[in-house]
Amino acid sequence: MGDQVLNALDGVDLDISRNEYVAIVGEMSEAELAKARNREIGFIFQSFNLLSRASALKNVMQPLVYRGIPRSERKRLASEALGHVGLGDRLESRPNQMSGGQRQRVAIARALIGNPAILLADEPTGNLDSKTSQEIMALIDQLHQKGQTIIMVTHEPDIAAHCDRVIKLTDGKVESDERKQTVAA
Repeated sequence: MGDQVLNALDGVDLDISRNEYVAIVGEMSEAELAKARNREIGFIFQSFNLLSRASALKNVMQPLVYRGIPRSERKRLASEALGHVGLGDRLESRPNQMSGGQRQRVAIARALIGNPAILLADEPTGNLDSKTSQEIMALIDQLHQKGQTIIMVTHEPDIAAHCDRVIKLTDGKVESDERKQTVAA
């Protein structure tokens, strides 16, 4: 910033294993996170980032356009993805015809459509009421239970508590890295 150097991260070195459920507590802009996306990463935005004039189906189909997948296959995959998040009956609804929770479900279906190795979630409940937040977190919990690797950025301790591991960043450095204690049977 001008003559001043600002390090967003300072000496951070993390290993995240397949099928981990991790919360990173700290700050990173949406633009910086968006740059990290590629074919191996699905991204759930806090503000949904849906195309307002497109149906739920077309919003979910969109990432597959860039992969050269034929339209009929895109439509089939998007329909299945929307069904998996409980929106099989809202395929033709536009974002302004849906609740915040439904829009976030569309965003989750879009993030999962390419079968990503990693799902990044930026404050996935930030624009939702508490009841809807619980529903979205239950859906994200289910994805993890099915084997999805999830890295979530949040400032909310109750949302981070869903994760098996919580990494807290302060001034670009890892302040703590804690795993949930498991009880042996």
